[in-house]
Amino acid sequence: MAQGRGGIRGARIGSGPMGESERGDLAPRTTVSFWCGNGHRTQISFAIEAVVPREWDCRSCGLPAGPDPDDVPVAPGHAPYKTHLGYVRQRRTQEDGEILLNEALAKLRGTI
Repeated sequence: MAQGRGGIRGARIGSGPMGESERGDLAPRTTVSFWCGNGHRTQISFAIEAVVPREWDCRSCGLPAGPDPDDVPVAPGHAPYKTHLGYVRQRRTQEDGEILLNEALAKLRGTI
């Protein structure tokens, strides 16, 4: 009795017979190494006629990597997380805040 499995095992659909390349030859390639600030090396293969980028993301840590191990690119800085109060202080001075607070308290007390 059949097990319910397909008759072809171990091959992908459309892969063709083993050992025969119906899709043609690969383009000639060159391998370029990129180094990040943590010292990780990433090797990428490019077609010979392709333009090699100046930066590539490191596969290990995600930092930007460059082709020169002695001159690695610097990661862009990220602004630290700001609270709501931090954004308010960015827009207003301490004196403006005290004036607004006193107005709000006066409204709550019913004096305005």
